[in-house]
Amino acid sequence: MRYLLTLHMNPTLWGTLTDDQKNAVYAGHGAFIELITESGEMVETKALAEPGDTKTVQVKNGVAQTKNGGYVESEAFLCGYYVVDVESEARAVELAAKIPDAQYTAVEVRKVVHEG
Repeated sequence: MRYLLTLHMNPTLWGTLTDDQKNAVYAGHGAFIELITESGEMVETKALAEPGDTKTVQVKNGVAQTKNGGYVESEAFLCGYYVVDVESEARAVELAAKIPDAQYTAVEVRKVVHEG
């Protein structure tokens, strides 16, 4: 079963971390990637740009309207994800707890129900 593990960034919270804590998060991602690659559970991972580098597109009355920024007006934003292929939801939750961001913010575990 595949699961999407989403990571969310809160810039205010991130700003309170020491350089050592931030470096531990970066190193922790390297260790996590190594873990799920060696176990064969890694499918994909991506880091995403901040909302300031984002465009949101909506079509109204047949006309595409574009705005700068993310869809949700919020300080926190989706900053990355992992897709894992695991035996159970329990294993996906176990892996999510190993992602270093889980120490500071939540990691969402969502089952993939369709792939194109």
